[in-house]
Amino acid sequence: MEPAEVYKRLDAVFQDVFDDDSIVLRPDLTANDVEDWDSLKHIRLMLSVEKAFNISFSASEVGNLKNVGDLAALIQAKL
Repeated sequence: MEPAEVYKRLDAVFQDVFDDDSIVLRPDLTANDVEDWDSLKHIRLMLSVEKAFNISFSASEVGNLKNVGDLAALIQAKL
């Protein structure tokens, strides 16, 4: 899957989880950049990403993510 397609799907997931259609993802985006991104939303986000891409993450993989670029790269590696 091309990076642009990964980001397109991720955009939809983020907009759904955070109920905010104005969210536009970029590789350096972090939790500090998104209002209401707390630990519970993070869990919901990771579960939603897993479902959207039909993949699963280990706790250590999620713990090593620093930004959306890392998440996109991890998704691509698993597809």
